[in-house]
Amino acid sequence: MHERPRVPRPLAHSALIALCLCTQACAQSTPAQAVADGRSPLPYVADGPPIPPLPALRDALAAIEQGREPPAPLPLGQPLSGWFEFAALRRDLEALSSEQGQAFLDRYRDQVVAQTFREAWLGVLAKREDWPSFRAAWSPAIKSTALRCAELNARQALGETDARWVSDAQAIWRGAGKALPSDCDAPMAVLAAEGGLQPALRWERIEKAAAEWQPAVMRAAARGLPADDFALANDYAAFFESPHDRALNWPRTPRSRLIASHALARLAKSQPLSAETVMPKFAQALGMNDEERGRALYQAALWTVASYEPESARRLNAVPDVAYDERLHEWRAREAMARSDWSAALAAIRKMGPTQRADSRWRYFEGRLLEMAGQRDAAAALFREAAKKPEFHGFLAADRIGAPYALCPIEPKPDYAAKTDIARDPAMVRAMLLYKMGREGWAVREWDEALSRFDATRRRLAVEVAQDNGWFDRGVFGLVNVGGQRYPDESRLYTLRFPLHHDGTIRREASKHNIDPSWVAAEIRAESVFNPNARSHADARGLMQVLPSTGAGLARRLGLPWNGGGDLYDPDLNIALGTAYLREMEDKYGQTYIAIAAYNAGPAPVARWRSQRPDMPADFWIETISYKETRDYVARILAFSVIYDWRLNRSAMPVTERLAGRIVDTRKPFVCPAPDPKAEPASDSAPD
Repeated sequence: MHERPRVPRPLAHSALIALCLCTQACAQSTPAQAVADGRSPLPYVADGPPIPPLPALRDALAAIEQGREPPAPLPLGQPLSGWFEFAALRRDLEALSSEQGQAFLDRYRDQVVAQTFREAWLGVLAKREDWPSFRAAWSPAIKSTALRCAELNARQALGETDARWVSDAQAIWRGAGKALPSDCDAPMAVLAAEGGLQPALRWERIEKAAAEWQPAVMRAAARGLPADDFALANDYAAFFESPHDRALNWPRTPRSRLIASHALARLAKSQPLSAETVMPKFAQALGMNDEERGRALYQAALWTVASYEPESARRLNAVPDVAYDERLHEWRAREAMARSDWSAALAAIRKMGPTQRADSRWRYFEGRLLEMAGQRDAAAALFREAAKKPEFHGFLAADRIGAPYALCPIEPKPDYAAKTDIARDPAMVRAMLLYKMGREGWAVREWDEALSRFDATRRRLAVEVAQDNGWFDRGVFGLVNVGGQRYPDESRLYTLRFPLHHDGTIRREASKHNIDPSWVAAEIRAESVFNPNARSHADARGLMQVLPSTGAGLARRLGLPWNGGGDLYDPDLNIALGTAYLREMEDKYGQTYIAIAAYNAGPAPVARWRSQRPDMPADFWIETISYKETRDYVARILAFSVIYDWRLNRSAMPVTERLAGRIVDTRKPFVCPAPDPKAEPASDSAPD
């Protein structure tokens, strides 16, 4: 098969701002002309030196990391000077003098690269026990527990073991139920010697370790307790490793009950029958209440129902109401669905809390179950509520009542001048350059620093700049949930959150294999967010996350050139292979939703799920997939397909037709507000 022609995409205008050399061609456009042309003006970086071309930057960085001189000298003060110097220094940090390290920190004190260097440099200084230099290089922004303990060592060595030192050391002791790094051994020993680890603090850590199922940490924390307490704490830890009848004579205290209940919960996760057998005698002897008994019963039920084992219903019913959380409520409903016990499934949904029950997923399934029971009016009312949400189950609900799909997009008015300011922000310039050079980890650090200074409007513009530069996943990681804050209105920025790229290739390959192009785009959005260099821990690569072994077989069957797994980073080839694989899955399984599940989980689990529930309706089959990742993945792909259909065509093929793998001419319109004229506007939450 002949090689496909490559058509280069033009650089977006904010990409030019970040990346363009100060060449004659760039200099021909003035700011006023650029704004008049609808572009971001000034393809320069502030007033600094010209930026070398990307190939020159890549070659220079590669040379530096290999200990060679760059092929060509780089301008002094170019935006990535700090990162290039960092790359040179980290080759042999051990040989760096304290003065050289501090000079680097001083030189780049206002840049992210200084903090990146600092984290590595402090480790070197701690190893040297150069405590004055360590203190000079220290930053309170450091989060590493190991380095925080090293900082305690530094203060102690410098004679600063004061009340604040004790308080800081106690905070680290209290902060975790898992083992502390070895760097913390010395300061914790000093803290103990200074009388800062009173029995109450030791018991506090023992209880936290019990909640984390960490018997070794319990034993370590017990050292220093009075003899009787030490013996009891060690007996508590031994119970985690193997429940013993000595526990029947433990003190009937909240602590004993907490320890025993967590230990039995740990046992129940792997050996539910053993936990069920021994728990009654310990519960009676220690006087456990429902919440304490429920810890073990919860684990026994959860890890049984996750595989739909025969004991699932009995174990779910044994869990006290007080021990139920949203996760177990969902599993109780799914377990009943998996047995086609529709009345039990309806009862399970109605036992959920009001917030959980109001979610579009459970509104929809409550409606489906009522519909199956002949209560069509009640079902329709629930479908109308669910259909307000631009999510998979909202779209399904709209199809049940013949309503349009709800979608309320926000399309902000372009602001080229403001966007230009964002593109010229020094951290943004560095982030875009680093991303283009394939240094995404460093780029993300620069990006995060920039976003920490931006308000919501500037953050949105930063996402636009990033996507102009081909960094499409910033539409996911730069909006809605950012820095521990939630901005629900941003879920309606669909154009940014659902980018389109390589659409010509997507349409061509989809047409070739008789697949809806919206499905292909949805797969790319879910798998890589249009990052052609994405690579998973399982070695899936490229836009559609194709495994090299799968890619080799597909290329052979399609007659496409194949030179190894590296070819999967070519967007055109990756889309060609990924789309062909979707076609193969569709042909093999007959229904799109099963093909999507197989694309995510592989053939073996799908074969098992089909054999367990061969005749189950599609919506219930998806909901009863036992793997959370795959269950959510199928729903997400189908919802994303609707969104991308809207992006491509401003209407959508019904999701119920997608479930069956049919490509039909029937189109669904989108409306805002939601279909019900009495309803609220469409939900701000969008599929992700």
